[in-house]
Amino acid sequence: MAISLSCSVVSRISISSTYSFMKANELGYSSVLLKSVNPFRLNCLSTLTTSAAACHSRKLFNVRATVLQENEDKVIVEESFNPKSFPEKEGKGSSGEPPDDPSSSGLEKLIIKFEQSINIFLTDSVIKILDTLYHDRDYARFFVLETIARVPYFAFMSVLHMYESFGWWRRADYLKVHFAESWNEMHHLLIMEELGGNAWWFDRFLAQHVAIFYYFMTAFMYALSPRMAYHFSECVETHAFETYDKFIKTQGEELKKLPAPTIAVKYYTEGDLYLFDEFQTARLPNSRRPKIENLYDVFMNIRDDEAEHCKTMKACQTHGSIRSPHSYPEDARDDDSGCIVPEADCEGIVDCIKKSVKDSGAKKK
Repeated sequence: MAISLSCSVVSRISISSTYSFMKANELGYSSVLLKSVNPFRLNCLSTLTTSAAACHSRKLFNVRATVLQENEDKVIVEESFNPKSFPEKEGKGSSGEPPDDPSSSGLEKLIIKFEQSINIFLTDSVIKILDTLYHDRDYARFFVLETIARVPYFAFMSVLHMYESFGWWRRADYLKVHFAESWNEMHHLLIMEELGGNAWWFDRFLAQHVAIFYYFMTAFMYALSPRMAYHFSECVETHAFETYDKFIKTQGEELKKLPAPTIAVKYYTEGDLYLFDEFQTARLPNSRRPKIENLYDVFMNIRDDEAEHCKTMKACQTHGSIRSPHSYPEDARDDDSGCIVPEADCEGIVDCIKKSVKDSGAKKK
C-alpha cells in the first residue's frame, strides 16, 4: 500500500511538472526564463537540453573532491603530462579530449598532436637552459621559475577581459580562478625573494625579460587556441612540481632544521584563505589547511600547490569545464539534480574558424 501511494505521488509530481512546462511554452516563455530562478542550477526534470552526462559529471566532481580531502597529506599530479613523454602515451594525452575519443575528428586529433608537440619542444628547451644556468643554485632557479610561472595567468585574464569588452562572451569563473592562481604564484615568488633567490642582478634581469616575452607569447597562444595555452601551462607547472619534489627528497633533512619565512606563514595559515581555496578547482573549499612549522613544510606546500595548478590546467583544456569552487551553493553539493549548463561559444581563433566551416557546410547541405 505504501509503495502504491509513493508511486502515485511521484507520478502526480511528474505530470504536474510536465504540464507546467508545456503551459509555459504555450504562453511564449523561453526555457532560459524558466531557469532564471537560480542561474547556477538547472532542474533536470523541467528541461530537455541537459543531458544525463552533465549530472553524472557533477557526481564525479563531488566524489573526487572527497577522495582528495581524505588523502590531503599526499598530493600527486593525477594523470599529469610528462614533458619528456609523447602526449599519446598509453592512449591518454594531456589534451582536453583523449586521442581515442570517437567525438574527435581525425583533423582535430592532428591539431591536438601538433599543439602538444610544440609545447613539448618549448618546455624541453627551457628546461635545458635552466639546468645549464642553475644546476647548483636552487633558490635562484626557484625565483626564475616563479617569476615566469605566474605570467600565463596574467595573459589568460587579459584575453578574457578583451573578449568581455567586445561582448563576445563572459567567463567570471575563469577570471576568478586564474586570478587566484596568479595570487598563489605571487606568494611563491615572495617566498623565494625572502630566501634570497633574487640576490644576483643577472637572475632578476633574466627572469623579468623572459617574463615579458612569455606574456605576449602566451596571450597570442591563448587567443589562437586556449587548449594549447592551457596544455603549455600544464607542462610548465608539471616541471615545477617535479623540481620541488626532487629538491625536497634531496634536501629534506636540512630543510626541517630551518625556520619558515614569515610571508609563507602568513599566506598559508593566517587571514582570509578564500583565494587559496579558489585556485584548487579539484577540491572543495576548506578541504586543505596547511601547517607551517619549518622550511620543509613550506616547500611541501609549494610543491602541492603546483600539483593543484596541474589539475586545474588539465581540466581547463576541456572547454567550459571550469567553475569556481565557491560557485556551487552548499545545498547543491549533495543535490544530484543540479546540472551545469554548458556555454555555446567558440574557444579561440582556430575553434571559431573550424565551427564557421562546419556551419557553412551544413547550410549548403
